[in-house]
Amino acid sequence: MGAFGTVLIVVCVLAVIVAALSFRGSGNIYRGLGRTGLLAMDEDDSSAAGRSGPPTATSAEAQEEIRQMLEAKSARRVTRGQAPLDIDAELQSLTAAPQVSHDAGLREEVRQLVEARNERRMRQGKPPLDVDEEVERQLRELGT
Repeated sequence: MGAFGTVLIVVCVLAVIVAALSFRGSGNIYRGLGRTGLLAMDEDDSSAAGRSGPPTATSAEAQEEIRQMLEAKSARRVTRGQAPLDIDAELQSLTAAPQVSHDAGLREEVRQLVEARNERRMRQGKPPLDVDEEVERQLRELGT
């Protein structure tokens, strides 16, 4: 019985050592998750600031998928006995850029936020943003 206890203790100690080494070695793997690829989370906000709207590389695919969904919707309407959709008109209305007028109060509030952000950027030694351009970008992002 004495040899079994000794073997059991030695195996447990070795297992703890192997587990500790594995845990220490896996730290770099977990720190690197989300830092590479299309969905990288460490992307600087300034690189996204110049973009407006959806990427153009997939717009043809997106339009084709929207068209397929509209055709399916039209087919469902026909099977229910309703009039079919005008797919081209629906596609045009869905993909057209929205013409939105912004409330003067909202525009002023966004301007104040941009000016406050510029003050923080200048304190950090970063160049200030163009206020009017940034206000327009923020309003486009809000989509209101």
